[in-house]
Amino acid sequence: MASAMTPVRRLGLGLAAVGRPGYINLGRERDLPSDRSVDALRARTHELLDAAYARGVRHIDVARSYGRSEEFLADWLAAHPEIGDVVVGSKWGYTYTAGWTTDAERHEVKDHGLATYERQRAETAALLGDRLGLYQIHSVTPDSPALTDRELHARLAEAAADGLVIGFSTSGPAQAEAIRAALAVTVGGAPLFRSVQSTYNLLETSAAPALEEAHDAGLLVIVKEGMANGRLADPHAPGALRAVAEGLSLGSDTIALAAVLHRPWADVVLSGAATAAQLASNLEAAAVDLDPERLARLETLAEDPRAYWQQRGRLPWH
Repeated sequence: MASAMTPVRRLGLGLAAVGRPGYINLGRERDLPSDRSVDALRARTHELLDAAYARGVRHIDVARSYGRSEEFLADWLAAHPEIGDVVVGSKWGYTYTAGWTTDAERHEVKDHGLATYERQRAETAALLGDRLGLYQIHSVTPDSPALTDRELHARLAEAAADGLVIGFSTSGPAQAEAIRAALAVTVGGAPLFRSVQSTYNLLETSAAPALEEAHDAGLLVIVKEGMANGRLADPHAPGALRAVAEGLSLGSDTIALAAVLHRPWADVVLSGAATAAQLASNLEAAAVDLDPERLARLETLAEDPRAYWQQRGRLPWH
């Protein structure tokens, strides 16, 4: 089985957009069928997994709060016992509460306490068993109790001793602060975390220095939301991005992910595709070589992180 610390390919597939009927990505109403039943989204997820694996993707990202994403992935793995080289990463710390609807008052509830870890670790184990290679605390912020709970740290260290890679993801305008705080967490004098998954894209670049520090410290760096929840995909892409994409006869999504892949500290960049066509376009990013002039034009798109996260917080669940 592939190791979570040595990913086979730099592009991975995240199942946040297809593991549940509602999500905040732009264009979702046209990307998914009107039938958002469990069976329909299981079929779509398996279609994407088949296509991704055939194209060389070997890192799959799920989470307890992504509806039935773990279940869908477990079904696919069971149907393909010959596949042993996929890195499976999941996350705990949010509980899915939407009840398979798109109009729930709350879609997920955050809790980084030890009891939630124990419950969700058992739930993940029941579905993914020893196929799980990477387990992450979901959306750590600087005030998260997961950064200071020594009992939780001890339990996570036990899981690491059993062979599980322990990591964390970040969200919000203070990602860099959260990353640096997590890098300082130790158990028995040794660093606890061996991976970090953060939002980084052409609009939200504030975590870059801390992610480079994490990479230099030996952590696996995974980039999520490289498409800014659809804001960097056509027809929503800003003009500078569209111009670069049109000049290369490629999609804006391809260029947006290619720009992330140009960061040497980005070990794995996740595609959040909801259709096979989107996935194919996303994966073209691996073959794009952006020259310094084009990269400089794209770097002008960066927003103030507080404004970016406020905008993200206003995106409706579709």
